Amino acid sequence: MVATESDRRTPGPPDPGPARSLDELVGCLRGLKVWAGDPSYETITRRINARWRAEGRPADELARRGTVVDCFKTGRRRINAELVVAAVQALHDDAGYLAHWRQALRVSLAETAAAAQVRVLDRLPEDIGAFTGRQAQIDRLRPLAAAAGGTCVLAGMAGVGKTQLVIHAGHLLAAEGRFDTTLFVNLRGFDPDPAQPPAEPAAVLDGFLRLLGLSGHEIPHGIEARAAAFRERIADRRALVVLDNAASEEQVRPLLPPADDALTLLTSRRRMDGIDPDVHLDLDVFTADEAEQLLVRSVPAVPVGPDRTAHRRVALRCGYLPLALSVVAGQIAARAGWTVTDHADRLDERHDRLRLDSGVELALDLSYRQLPAPRQALLRRMALHPGPDLDDHAGAALLGTDPATAAAHLRRLAGEYLVQQPLDGRYTLHDLVRTYAVDRANDEERPAERRRALGRLFDHYLYCAGAAMDALYPAERHRRPTLPPRPAAGPPLDDPEAALAWLDAERTTLVAVCLHAARNGRPDVAVHLAATLYSYLDNGGHPADALAVHTEAHHAARTLGDGVAEATALTNVGVVCWQLGRHPEAIEHLERALSLFQRLGDARGQARTLGNLGVVHSATGECEISAAYQLRALERFAEIGDRVGEANTLTNLGSVYVRLGRPDPAVEHNRRALTLFRALHHRGGEATALNNLGDALTMQGRFADAVGHYEEALTLFRALGERYGETCALNGLGQALAAQGRRTEAIASHTEARTLATEINRPEELTRATTALTHLKTKPT
Repeated sequence: MVATESDRRTPGPPDPGPARSLDELVGCLRGLKVWAGDPSYETITRRINARWRAEGRPADELARRGTVVDCFKTGRRRINAELVVAAVQALHDDAGYLAHWRQALRVSLAETAAAAQVRVLDRLPEDIGAFTGRQAQIDRLRPLAAAAGGTCVLAGMAGVGKTQLVIHAGHLLAAEGRFDTTLFVNLRGFDPDPAQPPAEPAAVLDGFLRLLGLSGHEIPHGIEARAAAFRERIADRRALVVLDNAASEEQVRPLLPPADDALTLLTSRRRMDGIDPDVHLDLDVFTADEAEQLLVRSVPAVPVGPDRTAHRRVALRCGYLPLALSVVAGQIAARAGWTVTDHADRLDERHDRLRLDSGVELALDLSYRQLPAPRQALLRRMALHPGPDLDDHAGAALLGTDPATAAAHLRRLAGEYLVQQPLDGRYTLHDLVRTYAVDRANDEERPAERRRALGRLFDHYLYCAGAAMDALYPAERHRRPTLPPRPAAGPPLDDPEAALAWLDAERTTLVAVCLHAARNGRPDVAVHLAATLYSYLDNGGHPADALAVHTEAHHAARTLGDGVAEATALTNVGVVCWQLGRHPEAIEHLERALSLFQRLGDARGQARTLGNLGVVHSATGECEISAAYQLRALERFAEIGDRVGEANTLTNLGSVYVRLGRPDPAVEHNRRALTLFRALHHRGGEATALNNLGDALTMQGRFADAVGHYEEALTLFRALGERYGETCALNGLGQALAAQGRRTEAIASHTEARTLATEINRPEELTRATTALTHLKTKPT
């Protein structure tokens, strides 16, 4: 058909490429709907389902009008990417345009994944000895603390000292014995780095719940469930909760504990009137007297010099802003032989020459120019670091030096208030300092120098992550990428306890590095790091992190043209979807991975994917299908000599046989698995095999043998901190004890299982325990 002149004038569909947030993407989707003639949501839903039916999708997985409408709503923190693509296809079915949308979704969802990376603390950061002023504000807080609860919002401009005030007040109140629990988080409300977006509330709650005693596998999914669990856990505690640098009321509402149970201190550059706090404090810059007092207290040993008003002149040039005053005080203390008058004169000269209006910018520029070159370089490169903070080893990698030298530079930068130290040995930048340092990096370092610094940093994290995983999971070394050369700056990670501590401390940074590398020209780093961290994220109960890194690794592998890495990432995403109960998605990812592994002739990848398909089908109740997949996986693992894979598959197959009512092969397979796990010194696998053996032996009527195996499993699960395994073993033990007529012991075992199942949110084990207890307590004696 020949296009008319009016057709040629019609603009094309809206471009989703520039969108860098979910709201911007939704705005583009709305624009597409209008461009396509503004069809009704019923029409869009009908078109989507017609296509899905033609593709063979079952009725219970078809789109509903309400979920389609949700795709067009702004203000969402989550979005169904598959449904958005389907809606786009229903509005404009062009292959190139759809590919453009998939890429835009990947970028926007990666930003959301970055928001999930946040570090929470169970203590306050260090106070400063020279804290000055703000007594009126502290006095306003004391009644709230005395009343054992309430919320205070401290609002003010950047650099006005909000964070330092709540830290100082918190230390004062804690010294009076007012709190038994402290939680602190920087919500990153206004970080200038787009790689550090405002923290996701669900991720903050995940961190809080871990600090309050829940393991990763016990933390519920969904922000409402997590907020409820947080309120329950914080109840009856004398708690101090500090929500620092908040972006919005929406961000903090799920994080607020009940007012009667905690003192919550919330800081922001916005007033947060919708929070309805008990106390609202608008923080302004210091008065001239307060600013002068801070300088005097900070550098008492530095002589004033000939100008007796020098302190006041310095304070004036700093705009009476606490951050600027602290930075200049650090510079005054570091400059031997200078008087305060010399520094006041220097600030005046610098201001007159550069005409810098901002007190912070003037203070930072003066301090930066007087740093030695290595310290300037370290400050610049810290601003390039993709994570929330770093230690001296990472600092050494950025600077290309040894850890001791980097540690000395970091301590000096902290002493001069150019970097902050939220935890002993970890360093970060204030938002305003980061902005300044990024400008210096862009102006003073060649792009090649910045790339080399980040390359050393990536090598550091790749090696350390691999070494830590080798210490924790030596039997699985063959499944991970080869360990890269050891960098000079790496910490010792040979001990499993030290390895786990390092991974826990660096988890948020490792995820941030993976995302940053994938989006900034180093897809190889993302692929390597994601594959290395698989077992840690899986066993540690970090599904959000796992989904972020494996999804990013999948796209990175496609960029590299690495089919094995692509299939591996698809398998890992499938496992996470299974953990989250998203079984259709899990099967789809695993089947795609299997097809790719088969085309590439990768036997180990095929075996692992087949086994995971068996696990998912078992979870959906399709036990015969599950057994068939597991048998195929077992055959391939045995062929290639992968003993870990063989043992894992034997336990999975044994569980399926129990569910099918076939105890004899279940006993046989779990005994073989137990032998393998013990030879491999794989304690977690050994505990699982023992528990599964107990189930099979109980089904055979061999109750005394079953009790012994359950008790061995319990000992191992408790030593490993595996509470889900402990719950299963307790329920199994109760069943075997009851069959022996040991009713009192059986009730005790099921009661403990019921308590644990409730705490870790395992409804299937809770039902199992409750049903058994009902039967035991109503059974005639």
